[in-house]
Amino acid sequence: MLIPAIDLQRGRVVQLVQGEQLALASDDLDGWIERFGNFPKVQVIDLDAAKGEGNNGALVQSICQRLPCRVGGGIRSIERASEAIVTGARKVILGSALFRDGMPDLDLARSLSDTLGEDRLIAAVDARGGRVVVHGWRSALDLSPVEAIHILEPFFGEFLFTNVDVEGLMQGTDRAAIEQVRAATKRQITAAGGITTREEIDWLDSLGIDAVVGMAVYTGRLPIDSRRPDPGRE
Repeated sequence: MLIPAIDLQRGRVVQLVQGEQLALASDDLDGWIERFGNFPKVQVIDLDAAKGEGNNGALVQSICQRLPCRVGGGIRSIERASEAIVTGARKVILGSALFRDGMPDLDLARSLSDTLGEDRLIAAVDARGGRVVVHGWRSALDLSPVEAIHILEPFFGEFLFTNVDVEGLMQGTDRAAIEQVRAATKRQITAAGGITTREEIDWLDSLGIDAVVGMAVYTGRLPIDSRRPDPGRE
């Protein structure tokens, strides 16, 4: 299934290359919400909150009232995760907060699962050069994505795997890395980073993996039909 991405920065919809370089920005949030209206899942990330540079909380809440959203960015506590659910998010995505002293924080993971239930929780495991990266993809841990997933698996119903090496480049995704992640867990997997073509989405779907796509959708490289749902697996 194709999951469109809405990344928010300073009140605009943006797409960044490898989390840093601004590639495009749009003030037409309502237009994109309308285009994504028939998709069963939409991913919303508050980049400002993720980087500790403010937040787009009101916008995120507004989008959640109009689209079936999974929300991430700046969610670092049980209280913030619970608030996101109460204000409309179907699921919450946690990333850097799940790692402490270079390893998964099992106390937080367990508390989140006990409070919200694993089916509402997505663990973001981002990787660069085969290592887990945190804090805006700036800090690498001595931990592979597969190792992180094995440790966090009991507490999360889904993993979001983003390959930073190919993120935003529209040159294709890293299939070998995705296959390793798929083999590491029976939990739901969603992949992001470099996914550009319908053939890649179909390949991911054959593995039971959803595809988060941003740059290819916003540039028109990957056409979408806003009048009907994505034909991928539900």
